Amino acid sequence: MTERLKKQLNFALEIDKEKNIFRQTHLSNHGRNENDAEHAWHMAIMAYLLREYSNEPVDIGKVMLMCLIHDIVEIEAGDTYAYDEEGKKTQALREKQAKEHLFGMLPNDQASELMALFEEFEAYETAESKFAHSMDNLQPLMLNNSNGGSDWREHGVSATQVHGRQDKTALGSKELFKVVDSIIDANVKAGNIKDE
Repeated sequence: MTERLKKQLNFALEIDKEKNIFRQTHLSNHGRNENDAEHAWHMAIMAYLLREYSNEPVDIGKVMLMCLIHDIVEIEAGDTYAYDEEGKKTQALREKQAKEHLFGMLPNDQASELMALFEEFEAYETAESKFAHSMDNLQPLMLNNSNGGSDWREHGVSATQVHGRQDKTALGSKELFKVVDSIIDANVKAGNIKDE
């Protein structure tokens, strides 16, 4: 076995640990908490299905790969809940260190490629990163909505907090943001999201 193949296989095995990083969001039908790998897979499929609603034309393969790798760093950095203001203070540093270590396991060319893709996603500047972020926002919102807003109620999440994250969906898809906005409004009216 070549050293390159050994590194690639070691990385492939290491990222299996993403299946053990559980999120606050529950699966539909009030299932268990979803894990990061399920979240990433779901986002990637959604990106493919919903690509026609992107504000700009996108390289859908690139968007899907962004969706698949964006939370790999949480294997070491841990999941930071979207509304955990204290956890967000250290999130960037934790994820930077994890990115360098985890992607650094790969051969240099692939490590550089995936680090650059991760950084592009985080920068929120390209059409691809904006659309990938729209999926990152829409996917848990759909699950929370399908569960009668129980995750929002459990954490006492406010409309201001939800809009603080979800309003950015419009940067990737104005059309999908209309759906997002209607889901938020319905859950505020139902008392699942605190009105302020």
